[in-house]
Amino acid sequence: MRYLPQPATGDIEFVAVMHALSDQVRLRLLAALADDAEHACAAAAEGIEVHKSTMSHHFRVLRESGLITTRQDGRNRFVSLRRADLNGRFPGVLDAALAAADHLPDEA
Repeated sequence: MRYLPQPATGDIEFVAVMHALSDQVRLRLLAALADDAEHACAAAAEGIEVHKSTMSHHFRVLRESGLITTRQDGRNRFVSLRRADLNGRFPGVLDAALAAADHLPDEA
């Protein structure tokens, strides 16, 4: 078991977080992780209709921006939201993003 590289809490940059939050797919992924539990990547992405490689890209952007943490166990990857780190660094930003995710139009 290992954790994939991610920024330390103090190294999370506001611009990177805002970039990661600027995509509807990534907002939907955050909403799926809002329960603060650890999820298998496939379970978190359930119901979001994008190609597997595109979904991997979105998870990478979220991880590299500091929004999520990713744990790899064999061939399986598990993701969870870094709520405490984000709230400590940028209070209110995550709550605003999750509120915005609630108002996204349904996928076609």
